[in-house]
Amino acid sequence: MIHIAICDDEKYMSDHIKTIVSDFFRKKNREISIRTFFSGEELLNCDGQIDILFLDIQMKDMDGMETARRLRADRFQGFLIFITVLREMVFQSFEVQAYDYLVKPVEEKQLEKTLERLFASMHSAGEDSLLVQKGYEGRIIPKGEIIFCEIIDRKIYLNLVSGEVVDYYERIENLETKLDDHFFRCHRSYLINLRHLKGYKNGTAYMDNGREIPVSRLRSKDFSSVVLQYMKNI
Repeated sequence: MIHIAICDDEKYMSDHIKTIVSDFFRKKNREISIRTFFSGEELLNCDGQIDILFLDIQMKDMDGMETARRLRADRFQGFLIFITVLREMVFQSFEVQAYDYLVKPVEEKQLEKTLERLFASMHSAGEDSLLVQKGYEGRIIPKGEIIFCEIIDRKIYLNLVSGEVVDYYERIENLETKLDDHFFRCHRSYLINLRHLKGYKNGTAYMDNGREIPVSRLRSKDFSSVVLQYMKNI
């Protein structure tokens, strides 16, 4: 069963999303449970598993961004989808590792497109890994655990969520072909995972582990486009 939560202080919006989500998963023949909340405080006080969370940013008292920060600090690992009228909040949502960002009024086709991507991500999660060969030993590393990849003197360094750095010999061009569209080569020596991008300013990408990665001038325009497309699913 997939456990879904919707947190929006506007009941009509909550009902609208619930109807679309229910219809989508019924067509996929997947069993789901949906819980609705009308404030960040109510959501934070709930018990039980949440696999997918639809969260409004603009709410009374505690807003959605602060709610998301507290959830992530409490080790919430589910898919987070923001809903808001504020288009300019797209970059700030990187801070809490949002999966997507839907602008109100949420259109049915727009939400279904996001759900199709999300469903595919959930379905392939077990296969979404990278095989690293080091000498005679092989190791499987989930791609989602990679924050960024760096090349130094013909050696690849994978910087992981755990803080571990895995090094092995491979050309960065070969590695790039093995990774998916969550990764972007922002510099000749760096590949970053957009899922772990916290922000971007003045030629520097800020990752959620505190590292600052240079974005070359030649790639800066493409980087901005890729980031917006990734977040807004245009």
